[in-house]
Amino acid sequence: MPFKLVIFLCFWAAVANADLKELKLEADKPLERVALSHEATIRCCYHWNKKPHVTWIINIQNTNGTTMPSIVNQSKDVIEEKDGVKCHLLFFKSVRLNDTGLYQCKLNHDTLHIFTHGTFLQVYKPLQKTLNLSESVKNSIITAEGVLLLMCVLIPGTMLLCKRLNELERKKGQEEENIYEGLNLDDCNSAYHQIQRSNQQGPYQDVATCGEDIQLEKP
Repeated sequence: MPFKLVIFLCFWAAVANADLKELKLEADKPLERVALSHEATIRCCYHWNKKPHVTWIINIQNTNGTTMPSIVNQSKDVIEEKDGVKCHLLFFKSVRLNDTGLYQCKLNHDTLHIFTHGTFLQVYKPLQKTLNLSESVKNSIITAEGVLLLMCVLIPGTMLLCKRLNELERKKGQEEENIYEGLNLDDCNSAYHQIQRSNQQGPYQDVATCGEDIQLEKP
């Protein structure tokens, strides 16, 4: 009797191993993010010539970090098949916040119980507008922003230009003052007196009275 039991278990293990090798799980969508009260569709796909019984499982994470799997109640099992790949679909007409969780398909065939990779459904609440502004108000705000931006550009530029002009005027005045700083007043007085004496003697002077030799340049 024990020998027959061992043979029977080995036979069933071989059959289960052969069935498991024929199964090929397709990649599931990792994340499905849906707004509150919107529709959602989750699918699990596989390639298997067997006809397993499929059950949808949701894994909800508790506050202590553990997950609690539970069976999803669905009114109808929708199946799509293409090129030998079977896909089971789970529909949500209006998702709720407590629908958030990891959804997996459990394939049951004889003694085999296999879970698909799963899809995490995230239900979020959209942000509501705090201010309901009309288009005219929005256009006015945009125009005001443009005027403020233009002022922020023109005012600093005008101030820099005025500052630069003042610096140039100040520099010009300093240069005019520096022209007279290098002159000697005694030299100016002596030159002035020489001009006065030459005017008193007359515009013409006898060449013979000149004490210096005059050399005429040849043309």
